[in-house]
Amino acid sequence: MKAILTVLLLVVSNIFMTFAWYGQFKLQELKISTDWPLILIILLSWGLAFFEYSVMIPANRIGFIENGGPFNLVQLKVIQEVVSLTVFSMIVALVFKNQPLQWNHFVSFALIIAAVFFAFIK
Repeated sequence: MKAILTVLLLVVSNIFMTFAWYGQFKLQELKISTDWPLILIILLSWGLAFFEYSVMIPANRIGFIENGGPFNLVQLKVIQEVVSLTVFSMIVALVFKNQPLQWNHFVSFALIIAAVFFAFIK
């Protein structure tokens, strides 16, 4: 159960992270933030990142083996990267339709997912 909760929290965290890092480009595309000063964009991103961290920290604490979770630090990091790429890919496909994913992107993602396999080998 802790493994599932950890992954679900990581998904939520990465949704916030993706919008904190890349949402500015959608706002720019929609002509919402074209005249905003950079500091306002940074503050908006930090505001979203607060919610990312508010979910990421509990995910890591719940999932960490020394806190009773099922994952060691390396496994947590590799899971986080796969979740990050999955969430990023879905948001790009759904929100940033002018940035299509190509075959080489999928190959690179598959190689990172293969890293999960190797991270879990005992």
